[in-house]
Amino acid sequence: MPSRSSARLAALTVAAVCSAASAVVLTSPAHADSVRIHDVQGTTRISPFAGQKVTDVPGIVTATRTYGSSKGFWIQDPTPDDNPATSEGVFVFTSSTPKVAVGESVTVTGTVSEYVPGGASSGNQSLTEITKPAITTVSTGNAVPAPVVVDEDSVPDAYAPQGDTAAAGSINGLTLDPSAYALDHYESLEGMNVQVEDARVVTATDRYSELWVTVKPWEHRNRRGGTVYGSYASQNTGRLQIQSLGSTADFPKANVGDTLEGATTGPLDFNQYGGYTLVASKLGTLESGGLERETTQKQSSRELAVATYNVENLDPSDATFDKHAAAIVNNLQSPDIVSLEEIQDNNGAKDDGTVDANETVNKLIDAIALAGGPKYDWRSINPVNDQDGGEPGGNIRQVFLFNPERVSFVDRAGGDSTTAVGVTKVNGKAQLTVSPGRIDPDNAAWKSSRKPLAGEFVFRGKTVFVIANHLNSKGGDQGLTSQYQPPVRSSEIQRHAQATEVNTFVKDILSVQKNANVIALGDMNDFEFSETAKILEGDGELWSAIKSLPKSERYTYDYQGNQQVLDQILVSPSIRRGCDFEYDSVHVNSEFNDQISDHDPQVLRFRP
Repeated sequence: MPSRSSARLAALTVAAVCSAASAVVLTSPAHADSVRIHDVQGTTRISPFAGQKVTDVPGIVTATRTYGSSKGFWIQDPTPDDNPATSEGVFVFTSSTPKVAVGESVTVTGTVSEYVPGGASSGNQSLTEITKPAITTVSTGNAVPAPVVVDEDSVPDAYAPQGDTAAAGSINGLTLDPSAYALDHYESLEGMNVQVEDARVVTATDRYSELWVTVKPWEHRNRRGGTVYGSYASQNTGRLQIQSLGSTADFPKANVGDTLEGATTGPLDFNQYGGYTLVASKLGTLESGGLERETTQKQSSRELAVATYNVENLDPSDATFDKHAAAIVNNLQSPDIVSLEEIQDNNGAKDDGTVDANETVNKLIDAIALAGGPKYDWRSINPVNDQDGGEPGGNIRQVFLFNPERVSFVDRAGGDSTTAVGVTKVNGKAQLTVSPGRIDPDNAAWKSSRKPLAGEFVFRGKTVFVIANHLNSKGGDQGLTSQYQPPVRSSEIQRHAQATEVNTFVKDILSVQKNANVIALGDMNDFEFSETAKILEGDGELWSAIKSLPKSERYTYDYQGNQQVLDQILVSPSIRRGCDFEYDSVHVNSEFNDQISDHDPQVLRFRP
């Protein structure tokens, strides 16, 4: 089953791993020519034989992988030792289609290596392998060792040990404690035949034919069947990625809340895109949970409905316009103002200097009208070519859609890609110097990133300032299964600087007019409990309205089995103070295998 997760992007020896971790001490066993698999695996994440040749390591073939760039097979020792920290399975990397069959008893001679998916710079843990193998078949038709059942009783509630400060925070050299930490438990089963039973799906099947389940049914469960990520200390230990050794055509098309009924069995692997993964030789039967897309409440005549929706690199060549239109009209109930993120230019990723997006936006507006919605008007500012990040050539930007029959836009000339919007006082009220305008676009905080778009709207005679955002992505952050614990979130540096700029601009408005209606919304690319959110909120200038929802309902995105908040609508005190608002995270995308975007839109309804 070809998959991004099987790509061998880097194969590093333990020397490189140790260089990155800076302090893993290896000892050479006395008899490297008579070892068993548990000796190869050892009691830490790094094999004591890394970089050495081992001879005639015995095992039973439990599975073979014949696709992708990670061809090989797994062997397991049918006579394990009594140390729970040492795995009895290991992957044998052949680089070509393996010539062994499941059930064969073999001996393997080769070099032990520590393969780091994504390379050392990714911070990922390594996978212990035997490479350049010479294989001898001893017998055929042997029983495969019974799978180890992974369930809520076996997986500890603590996620990972604290990294070794003498090794730059790495856990590689720490002795595994599989009864204390979930990551240690999974590592102690690396390469072994494992099994999950009646496992609930917590991330839908993606385009790479992989999904996520939980082995802990009640761990931060929400009413729609997902697992909510509510803090940096609640990583959700029951999450496990599922792939298959079979055909992609046979892989189940699952949604969140579905169940893989019965047993799903196969070797436990480790990959770049999610860490520990059960690569199934046998998949459970998909049982639907009946999940349906949500529909929000229609705003009243006196309520202003403001929404944010990341439409995921939308350009005129996409086939999703009708579906996006239906979501906006039917599921979002035609909000009065919609902040769109990831609107691409008129020829998408073609990098030819095009920056206009009128064809993209008007195609969506026409589709909305055809779906029975209002004839929206729109405002935006073209970015400087290739200066706002995203897909090269795509020139993604934020766009305001607004229903001119319900709300008016205050046009104030002079706003362009390099001119900073300011705030003035006119007749005792705050007013933008340009509308639409961009917040301090030359500031280093916005380097290779989207600049916030500010606009001035009027609803029933009341002015509402709206700031559309798409902050720096989390790309480059170390994953939760990183060898460094806690993982480093390097993308926060720029995002914090951006959040500071947005908060400062809101302060400028409120310093002129204390009771101004201000909304900062969009894809903030960070959690409601994050430091980014705290900086945006400042000393009360803003408040993330998703926090008005119960904790189990706070999510806009589903990533590696964790439902989490990335999209937010933050409001000024005048909106929050009266509590006369309603917030809805409208789940139409993130939980479904046929999603048209990976984000769920958010809607705020209030009376200015």
